Amino acid sequence: MDADVVQAVNHLTARWARELPPGNTVVSGLGLWPLLALLATAADEPGRSELAEAAGVDAATGAAKAVELLGAVDDAADLHAALGIWIHEQLKLSESFDSVVPAALTGTLTGDLAGDKAKLDAWAAEHTDNLIREMPLEVTPDLAVVLASALSLRTTWARPFTEQLKRVNDGPWAGGTWHWLERRDRDLSTVSRYDGLTVVTVQGEADVDVLLGIGSVEAAQGDVLTGLLAAAGGGVGGAELVEQGEPGDEVAPGVRIGQTTAPVPEVKLSVPAFSVQVEHDLLALREIFGLSAVTSSPRGSGHFSAISPEQLVVGQAKQTVLARFFATGFEAAAVTAMGLMRTSMPTTQSRRLDVSFDRPFAFVAVHRETRLPVVAGWIDQPTEPG
Repeated sequence: MDADVVQAVNHLTARWARELPPGNTVVSGLGLWPLLALLATAADEPGRSELAEAAGVDAATGAAKAVELLGAVDDAADLHAALGIWIHEQLKLSESFDSVVPAALTGTLTGDLAGDKAKLDAWAAEHTDNLIREMPLEVTPDLAVVLASALSLRTTWARPFTEQLKRVNDGPWAGGTWHWLERRDRDLSTVSRYDGLTVVTVQGEADVDVLLGIGSVEAAQGDVLTGLLAAAGGGVGGAELVEQGEPGDEVAPGVRIGQTTAPVPEVKLSVPAFSVQVEHDLLALREIFGLSAVTSSPRGSGHFSAISPEQLVVGQAKQTVLARFFATGFEAAAVTAMGLMRTSMPTTQSRRLDVSFDRPFAFVAVHRETRLPVVAGWIDQPTEPG
């Protein structure tokens, strides 16, 4: 994968994470980025520059980079990705259309609202392995172009968890009983401390890992999420942490020195199982996504003369995304879509690290080799009560 594109996706995800409201949530910057990059190539000024800046890409190569990225993601063992564009059969296309949108990715909208809706929903279900069964757009008579990306991720843990019911006695979740996951691991390198942030890597069997991040009690949601997205090597490793302090001491956020009868130091990881599904209206944050100009009333030939000489405006932009963390693995999916509308239309032997995610925390699923973030989210409260 192109390292610059991976960095651009990471930056987009981090900016989005800063704007998320409190509560359980999950986003996929990876699902949104290809649509912004493709629109940047297709757009006229001033939307072209806005979209290119938001995507962190040269507008002239954005469409090609979008197709290249999702092709590379689809080649990963645990990931599937697809890009689709549907054009209303009565929309006049520009001569430059084929240079912007690959013909192999295009389908047709007929104007039969029920039929078009069924077609789009079927595509979403097919390319997310039925995790998401509806395209997050309203099919209306003035819908002229649909651009969509689909992502799905399924991985099993290299070392599974055991599951139990656990009552939390302290902190913001005190008094609740939840489905809790726990495991012990002798690989201390799975834990790292950064400035005010603890990161734990839960390794998948193939090529996707899930990073869990917890900050101090006072840490803001946005700071923890963006810190987790930025974590890449360095920090204080678990082998060093386990030698700090005395039993009972907190040596990093969420990490205390514990004791074990195992012959060597180990990590005991405790985390609640969770399942989160959210639909985002991307136009609510149109400024950070570079969508301000292309959602306004167009002048002259419109915003997207490379697609059609008819006046088109981005009238809808949404993302449905889910993530589930359970005893044997992790799964996630995202469908992101934009609609272009016609405007005329006890005994101690060794030390261990006891890591407990018993207060709000962040998570990011990443492609291991490139560190490309697939989904990122925040757990304000466990979702699986006992």
